[in-house]
Amino acid sequence: MGAVTWHDHGMRNTPPVPVLPLVGLLFLALAAGLAVAQTGGSQTSTSRRTVWDGVYTEAQAARGTMAFGQSCAGCHALAAQGKAPLVGDAFWKSFAQKNVGELLEFVSTYMPNGKPGSLTEATYRDIVALMLKSNGFPAGAAELGPDTIVGVQIVPKDGSTELPANALARVVGCLTKNGADWVVTNATTPERAERAAAGGEDATRPLGSRKILLKFVVTKLDGLAGSRVVVNGLLIGEGGVDGINVTTVNRVAPKCP
Repeated sequence: MGAVTWHDHGMRNTPPVPVLPLVGLLFLALAAGLAVAQTGGSQTSTSRRTVWDGVYTEAQAARGTMAFGQSCAGCHALAAQGKAPLVGDAFWKSFAQKNVGELLEFVSTYMPNGKPGSLTEATYRDIVALMLKSNGFPAGAAELGPDTIVGVQIVPKDGSTELPANALARVVGCLTKNGADWVVTNATTPERAERAAAGGEDATRPLGSRKILLKFVVTKLDGLAGSRVVVNGLLIGEGGVDGINVTTVNRVAPKCP
């Protein structure tokens, strides 16, 4: 299995302002699922489920061990350390705010490296079950399948929906100069960069209350000051608490908010 990096193309109202590129991101894949709040690892109201509700079986994960060894172990480590790890921080950087269906779709479409889509559907499901087990999510009574994982969210046990540090994210807000620094005020909650807004949604969507510092900006932004922008980059600290390492800045509306 090999790593694939996806790039968010952002809005096209104005050409993107290029800034420092980022490298070394693992599994930035597909469109992000909407994360749901969930407390203590138990199922919330209505039908919302998370990976803490048990969405695979022990037998399925055991089958995945053999399949992983044959098709994946040459490129990936089923641990938090090693070559292209699939456990721990690397997993959360790639799949927080997504759902198990998206994880399965990515693995099924792009793996193994050099032979994407060459395994059976059942084998891909077994491998995903093993990935979930290796990341500490509990087994359940039913096997992981296309009908059982619809909308099953990948969130920490405490239910937090914040993206982790070093995740590639996007925020929308008002571009403001603060001394020598550029800041996005009224910023939305950081979301997966792959989830580009459709139909100009960023120009009119409700903004938030966050202030996010823009770091490592290498291009002048004075012409965008005071406008509504979408910023893509790598989060510094969980949820961008210490800022965002910027890759692109696009204007989506001339005035803000």
